[in-house]
Amino acid sequence: MRPAFVYFDLGNVLALFDRERAYRQMAEVCGIDAANVRQAVGNGLQDALERGSLGWDAFHQEFSRLTGTASDPARLATAASDMFTLNVGMLPVIAALERMRIPLGILSNTSAIHWQHLLGRHWGILPGTFREIVLSYELGTAKPDPAIFAIATERAGVAPEAIFFCDDIPLHVAAAQAAGWSAECFTSAVAIADCLALRGLNLGL
Repeated sequence: MRPAFVYFDLGNVLALFDRERAYRQMAEVCGIDAANVRQAVGNGLQDALERGSLGWDAFHQEFSRLTGTASDPARLATAASDMFTLNVGMLPVIAALERMRIPLGILSNTSAIHWQHLLGRHWGILPGTFREIVLSYELGTAKPDPAIFAIATERAGVAPEAIFFCDDIPLHVAAAQAAGWSAECFTSAVAIADCLALRGLNLGL
């Protein structure tokens, strides 16, 4: 079916990120090794932040307890967030879909500090013309939970099979397909353009 709505993942699709860079920057703020940061964040803290069950203040408090550190919350938030670069290869894909008047959305597992940081970069595409922005921390559910796909389907306002989605994580792609969506794992902007062309959306790229 020709897609009537296209959702993109945020991290490593629209914006590339380097989590190890964030760990190093957080470690520098706290005066500890990056390995200690990685262990603390991987102890369920990042997931809780992205699901909205922890706000930044609570995250900072628990992170400080786990690492035995004291740091400025704002400095640590900047260190944790300054890891993104715009995936410029996706700009022609987005522009072509806009020209074709295909409504677009973002479906992302992300946290409030990361989203606000990205908006603060003032990239033209964020929030740009994305009609629906479905973020895990705002909803209390995250990919690959079926609930977040149900919400995103309702917001798109089209049948599930009319939604195209790309994500860099195969588990999330499989969950989208289980929800009835047409979905592909992101490898490159060129590959996504080819996938859309096979579905009847020839972007002319």
